[in-house]
Amino acid sequence: MSSIIDKAREIVAINGMASKITLLQGKMEEVELPMPKVDIIISEWMGYFLLYESMLDTVLYARDTYLKPGGLIFPDKATIFMAGIEDGEYKEEKIGFWDNVWGFNYTPLKTTAMTEPLVDTVDMKAVVTDPTAILTLDLYTVKPADLSFTLPFILTVRRNDFVHALIAWFDIEFSACHKPIRFSTGPHTKYTHWKQTVFYLQDVLTVEAGEQIEGMLENKPNTKNRRDLDIKIAYRLVTDDPNRQAEGSGEYKMC
Repeated sequence: MSSIIDKAREIVAINGMASKITLLQGKMEEVELPMPKVDIIISEWMGYFLLYESMLDTVLYARDTYLKPGGLIFPDKATIFMAGIEDGEYKEEKIGFWDNVWGFNYTPLKTTAMTEPLVDTVDMKAVVTDPTAILTLDLYTVKPADLSFTLPFILTVRRNDFVHALIAWFDIEFSACHKPIRFSTGPHTKYTHWKQTVFYLQDVLTVEAGEQIEGMLENKPNTKNRRDLDIKIAYRLVTDDPNRQAEGSGEYKMC
């Protein structure tokens, strides 16, 4: 059976492009290019939560090794956003399920379930807060060390409701095009296969319009596998009502 690279070479040849297109097989860090520098790097490197199973390290290696001064990268900017959502029904299905599994108590597994972010499509109607931008990566300047970060966030509540989880998504920009192009993977726009990443909170926050949820988002590649992520979210509901004050934190693993 032919590999995909063989089929790709056949396609190049039958379209009369063999003298203009050269296909190389192998890891970026291991192949030898037929020229010392390149004008453009194009890569679809994004993963869930932008950075899960991401190929960004490889793109940065290619940039630092091969991109000419003034060369272009597509896409060249990426921004992570967060918001709070009401999702009591699904949280009960995903987490509360372990309270009674065919008459047996499986509650020790609830802790494990809470550490696993859910990748799914979130209905815009479930979004309770304004979105906030957490981090923007400029692919011309970002370094591998920048992919480990601890950053603050503030979410402003839109309506009286409950917050069961925080979600994250990302936007991508091609700012060097003749007409700049941007697309989003958020709940407010068309479906993409990246969907949104849902982080369920230990607490159910009872919120009112105008209040804020303050917090810190910590992200770092897993020490055993850099394509996996270790994420920690700390949060606090800022309210004048002492009966609704709440704060906590959760640790999550994307693997």
